[in-house]
Amino acid sequence: METLMAWRNIWRNPRRTVLTIFAIAFACLLLIFMLSLQTGMYEVMIDAAVKTRTGHLQVMADGYNDDHKIRKTVADPSGVADLLDRTAHVTGYTFRTNGFALLSSEQRTYGGLITGIDPAREVSTIADTIRQGSFLAPEDTNAAIVGTLLAKNLKVDVGDELVILGSAMDGSIAASVLKVKGTFSSGMDDYDRSAIQIPLAYFQETFAMGNAVHEVVIMCDSLWTVGEVKNKIITGLPSNNGKNNLVSLSWDELTPGLIQSIQMDLGGGLIFYGILLVMVAFSIMNTFLMAVFERTREFGTLMAIGANPGRLTKMLLYESGFLTLCGIMLGIGAGCLITLWAQNTGIPMGDAEGMLRQYGIPSLIRPKLSLATAVAGPVAVFAITMLTAVYPAVKVHRLKPVEAMQAV
Repeated sequence: METLMAWRNIWRNPRRTVLTIFAIAFACLLLIFMLSLQTGMYEVMIDAAVKTRTGHLQVMADGYNDDHKIRKTVADPSGVADLLDRTAHVTGYTFRTNGFALLSSEQRTYGGLITGIDPAREVSTIADTIRQGSFLAPEDTNAAIVGTLLAKNLKVDVGDELVILGSAMDGSIAASVLKVKGTFSSGMDDYDRSAIQIPLAYFQETFAMGNAVHEVVIMCDSLWTVGEVKNKIITGLPSNNGKNNLVSLSWDELTPGLIQSIQMDLGGGLIFYGILLVMVAFSIMNTFLMAVFERTREFGTLMAIGANPGRLTKMLLYESGFLTLCGIMLGIGAGCLITLWAQNTGIPMGDAEGMLRQYGIPSLIRPKLSLATAVAGPVAVFAITMLTAVYPAVKVHRLKPVEAMQAV
């Protein structure tokens, strides 16, 4: 009985009801779209970092991630390789070495990060970002691929020579002449401004490293399996020939700056969502306070003829529930449709492209609709609207029949 009366009551003032439903629907639509947009951006940022540089996991000497000293190495990478070959959810791995050196062209000199990679095993997407020339081949020796911004600063092009000068692992001078085979643009400006990659074997020879490497970069079949793979690796890591113990670090431990950026952005988003929910809450409270004031005499009459105040309170809460559910269903439908459209077409960022490139975000971003982003916002809206409807309902519960019937 209360449900039927509640449904009829909310349509006693159709204009106010429709406006309230649209307000709730708009809030749900905005929450769904914005949460999906943030999720899509975070996924792109993480994917760029994982596929371009860090991988999902890395095995390295303890302390190497803190100071990147050339002497902190994985002395026997074959032992780690044997472990990874037996580990489930590992889809690929490769070995890398890193060294800082001066890079000199005919016109300029810059400091840069030289990375030795195994072209046959490389798991990054750098090969797909080659802008000029070609990627390294297994048979290459003194060939190099250079970040586009670094190549621009050094004023070198494909076929030009670079002289490198650094410190080898044994303390000797590491010097060589490299021939630029290609330039790449990873989409991460900081990396493209300082990075150069050469064949792993040539790096080990130039920097007197023997068979040692600095990083074993691991790719998993999903972000969700990284924790499981990490635990298996930690329990099975071999000794490091009397050097620093080996450790395994996940992508979030390797990129703390990225995690902090995501947390800051999410924090700002939550403040915005909180303000939006408060506005919706006051809208609902205003609607029901007006309904209570307009129907005070009606409530007094109902209580005078024997209606239980608790029953009237329940009816008001039903009215709030119906209004909220109508708005939420409309908002979910519209929000999902708009988000799916934006997910397929993408949203151009225009002038913000330069700022986003430092995080590896392309100029065209796509929201990522999921069950969580489609439900989280509407659930929060439902909870806050039902809470705000409690106050008008309590006022009805406290009405005295005689006073209510005399209200103007």
